[in-house]
Amino acid sequence: MPTSRIAILTDRGVLALTGPDAAKLLQGVITNDMERLETESALHAGLLSPQGKILFDFFIARHGDGYLIETAKASAPALKQRLDMYRLRANAEIRDVTADFTVAACWGGPHRAAHAGSPTVGFRDPRHPDLGFRHLASLESEWRSDIEGAEPAPQDHYHAHRIAIGVPQAGRDFALGDTFPHEALYDQTGTVSFTKGCYVGQEVVSRMQHRSTARKRVVPVEADGTLPAPGSDIHAGEVTIGTLGSVDGTHGLAQIRLDRAAEFRHKGIPLTVDNTRLEIRLPDWVTFPLEPPQPAASS
Repeated sequence: MPTSRIAILTDRGVLALTGPDAAKLLQGVITNDMERLETESALHAGLLSPQGKILFDFFIARHGDGYLIETAKASAPALKQRLDMYRLRANAEIRDVTADFTVAACWGGPHRAAHAGSPTVGFRDPRHPDLGFRHLASLESEWRSDIEGAEPAPQDHYHAHRIAIGVPQAGRDFALGDTFPHEALYDQTGTVSFTKGCYVGQEVVSRMQHRSTARKRVVPVEADGTLPAPGSDIHAGEVTIGTLGSVDGTHGLAQIRLDRAAEFRHKGIPLTVDNTRLEIRLPDWVTFPLEPPQPAASS
């Protein structure tokens, strides 16, 4: 039987939201639907600019009478400031509790949730079932009592697991402030709701969904040699069509213009990065083809 592995994610931070209007505040600004937390343990969501680009990327889990938001540690202060700006007269309090929590990912093998009364908040990663569980606890020593049989692993092993599944991470595979939700696979990972009411940037997201105008996507790639450093340009002939993100040996994730990749593939021109040949390997869980459908004609 496979053994569970657990990695401490040192680059993650945590905010706490409490108060009667906490859920209402979030519902009005995030990409996902807070009502899903009535039946699900956690959400993955984003907060967008009015132009529809991702400013913040995070998980939301219930915690007592409020919520915990797990996000990039470097983004936590700015996310708190943004939520405070939207709070206005809402009866809600937002606190940066990064110093009070350790964040970890657990994957592979059997898993036992935290025991009742434990300060650990655990939830299945909602982006893909094979990603496993995430845990927020006040003491790192609690991992061994809360997760039976889990072996410690370096953070790089978690990212290798994530790369193999094909799930992107903000800051590693797409740039915050310069990426539309579809480009970051929000429509594939259940990170955006197309049925909830309005939220910041919603019109742009809906337009991209209905007109199928997402030409750029983060996709898994495989090379015939060791991949170079993240951020390297991906070329088709002399044309730059993408950027390399997370890397694990010969495998990685890259943000690529799929329409251009398909065009050059039809011409027999390979993709390369630092003279290393690349192939796009779409995972079986995504619903888009290598060549995106033609945009719907406007009426």
